[in-house]
Amino acid sequence: MRLVHTFSILLFCSFFMFSCKGKTTDKNSSDDKILIFSKTAGYRHASIEAGIAAIKELGNENGFLVDATEDSTQFTSAVLSEYKAVVFLNTTGNVLNSTQEKAFKSYIQAGGGFVGVHAASDTEYDWPWYNKLVGAYFNGHPEIQEASMDVLIDAHMSTKHLPKKWIKTEEWYNFKSINPDINVLIVVDETSYQGGTNGDTHPISWYHNFDGGKSFYTAMGHGAETFQEPKFRKHLLGGIQSVID
Repeated sequence: MRLVHTFSILLFCSFFMFSCKGKTTDKNSSDDKILIFSKTAGYRHASIEAGIAAIKELGNENGFLVDATEDSTQFTSAVLSEYKAVVFLNTTGNVLNSTQEKAFKSYIQAGGGFVGVHAASDTEYDWPWYNKLVGAYFNGHPEIQEASMDVLIDAHMSTKHLPKKWIKTEEWYNFKSINPDINVLIVVDETSYQGGTNGDTHPISWYHNFDGGKSFYTAMGHGAETFQEPKFRKHLLGGIQSVID
């Protein structure tokens, strides 16, 4: 009986070790992992949860892993080094303290990726480095309405599927403190709606290399329904892929 009991224990341990090993392999099957950060210290968009769900679906469909947090204490060098990119999803206000800002800056300088969605430009107004990273600061908006956008660069991963003219209903942000080094992908035609203040070259989406890392921003993403629109989902997916490639 003792021999049988010992054999059973050994068999169970072997099975347990094999199961754990298999689970670890599955978890690490992709080297590409991104972090969604959606902390708000100001206005909170009701679409945040829809955005998280959409990005997780895109990750499952396209081979990258997705974690989501609103805990700014995760902004340490050790934690951030696990991720290819950090997505600021409708963040607002001052969401990082000085220590966390330092860790995030070091992460970008080491080649990390950044994706800003909609209110990411309504974030960290007292941090000039972040202004340059995200590309511009929010400067108000008119009421939600339909407008026409023009795609200026159609070879980027976020725009190659889009028509030259894209008509969409959105909360159209106006901008200030625009970084002159951004590469504008899409502009909104201010003659097609009421309330624009940026003139003939009103940027809506852009990308640039900054301080060692890659940055992509889209001003779209106010409403939950946007995250179910096929054109926008491909636009956001391409933006994510452009900073993790």
